[in-house]
Amino acid sequence: MRRPRWWAELILIAVVYAAYSCGRLLARGDVSAAVDHGLAILRIEQALAIDAEHPLNRLFTSTPALGVPADFAYASLHYLVTPAVLVWLFRRRPAHYRAARTWLMVSTLLGLVGFTLLPTCPPRLLDASHGFVDTMARFSAYGWWGGEASAPRGMGGLTNQYAAMPSLHVGWALWCGVMLWRYGRTPLFKALGVAYPLLTVLVVMGTANHYFLDAVAGAAVMGAGLLLAPYALRLADRVTGRTIGGESPRSSPVVSGGWETSAGERIPGQRSAPTAADDTPASAR
Repeated sequence: MRRPRWWAELILIAVVYAAYSCGRLLARGDVSAAVDHGLAILRIEQALAIDAEHPLNRLFTSTPALGVPADFAYASLHYLVTPAVLVWLFRRRPAHYRAARTWLMVSTLLGLVGFTLLPTCPPRLLDASHGFVDTMARFSAYGWWGGEASAPRGMGGLTNQYAAMPSLHVGWALWCGVMLWRYGRTPLFKALGVAYPLLTVLVVMGTANHYFLDAVAGAAVMGAGLLLAPYALRLADRVTGRTIGGESPRSSPVVSGGWETSAGERIPGQRSAPTAADDTPASAR
């Protein structure tokens, strides 16, 4: 299968991310409503005895050796690991890149819908009587951030601190984990594929940036994106008049239970026998 042009992919990803970032700012919502939503989530977790944020936050706050690295992880890995995995897929697994990229983009846009419909105050912004400490504010002397999430000092106005539900830190980490587990060929890649999403869940709760249910919602959004990605690919093919193997989009394989989207391209999770072609860049075939 012909690999997409790198510059076209870069432009597409930049446009989608810019739209997502602007959408987050426009979806700030009412602060009092966001606080009410955050407290409602906390009450639900307490009723179900799944409010793991409190003990984790106390541990990270009382132990700088855990809290400071967690703050660095929250402020940076989200923006470093995901692009790195995209580049790795583009270069080393070109047959799977387009479906994987579409899955990530569709899920991200679904997350934006969640931010708009349910602005949520994160634990760190609740009144101190609820027992949470903003570790990023507590340990801000160690990093570039201040007291406004992971934004650099003085740039807090460029972020929406109430875009907590769902947690796309967790959602993107889950996507990265699936990619590493599915397409990595070594035990190290598969171990990283399991460890990275789990570590992210602990970090977002321990730093009081998200509730446990935010993390659950992040995983659910990725699941919904996975289901919708094949249809987004088909729509994109029709709109752009993309041809596959010399055929028109109308005659391309139909999305079915096998998640086939185009010749040789499958949504992650579909079982197929590995071939040498999977590891060979298109330019070498």
